[in-house]
Amino acid sequence: MISEETLEKALARGLIGPEQASALRMIEAERLRTEFEPAPDHEKLRFITGFGDIFVVIGLGLFASALGYFLINAYGAIVGFAGLALTAWLLAEQFSRRRRMALPSIVLLLGFAVAAFLAINGLIGWLTSPKAVALGKAALDFERPVPVAIAALATAGLVALHYWRFRVPITIAAGVAALVLALFGVIAAISPDFAQAALAPLILVAGIGIFGLAMRFDSRDLERRTRRTDIAFWLHLLAAPMIVHSLIALVFGGVGNIRTGAAIGLITLFLGLALVALLIDRRAILVSGLVYAGVAFGQVLKVSGMTNAVIPATLLVLGGFILILSAGWQPIRRIFLALVPARMRLVLPVIQPGSPS
Repeated sequence: MISEETLEKALARGLIGPEQASALRMIEAERLRTEFEPAPDHEKLRFITGFGDIFVVIGLGLFASALGYFLINAYGAIVGFAGLALTAWLLAEQFSRRRRMALPSIVLLLGFAVAAFLAINGLIGWLTSPKAVALGKAALDFERPVPVAIAALATAGLVALHYWRFRVPITIAAGVAALVLALFGVIAAISPDFAQAALAPLILVAGIGIFGLAMRFDSRDLERRTRRTDIAFWLHLLAAPMIVHSLIALVFGGVGNIRTGAAIGLITLFLGLALVALLIDRRAILVSGLVYAGVAFGQVLKVSGMTNAVIPATLLVLGGFILILSAGWQPIRRIFLALVPARMRLVLPVIQPGSPS
């Protein structure tokens, strides 16, 4: 099996040309169709490079939890979280920069970002209200939006530095999340009543903005062969729940207000999300709507009289829908792509040679 990395290196060194690389990919795709191997998935996730990733993550979890316990008990929350952030950075030197292990890199980045945010927020809390340390509130206090905004902004800067050093794809999404939190903190500090009343629209706007950024990365790697596609994946994963949950809150008033008429509208919205997921070849936004689709299906089934089998019937419908989409994702996507304008297709991921037809 010729790996994509090997082909890229051969192209970079001038050993083969683009036409030869394309021909080799087509030959490899033909081989995959004739052998008992999984069909190529164009939304590949670089989570695990081997079982060693899982082994390392277990070790990281045990080590970090014990270290955090001793540091926080001995020196307090601020020093404890700062120590955890520093430890995550140092461990990333080994597992992210040198060994390029996927899952440990993700865990270390998330640990670094969360610990850095809590440490900075706690430090600001201590500087502005030293008694808060004694009360155990130094780590995080969302009732004071200014410290939260400053801590989030500082965390975004540290995350940017982390990306410059280690180039972990999820880092961009983590930095964007920190910037969004900082923005919300500023809005809450300026007008608390407006921030509370307009929370759902603000989250929706932020989610759409992040979705647009994800599509920008996707449009620059339509064949999904570079780091940009991994960055786009994490941005889509961040944007999807923000868009879906805020839409449900705005349009239907929350999941608790779903009745028969709203249930039909919610199912229609879910099908619309499925269409978007197909066109952009990303499943995150579809997954985010599954719970709400289940509630809507359940409501419809209750009205139809299936009160004793609502849950299993709902699971049956959703499971069947997912299996149908999974089995025919690329063929179904090909059908809908043929219906969109040619100009729009230019910015959508291509269906690569070897896709199931």
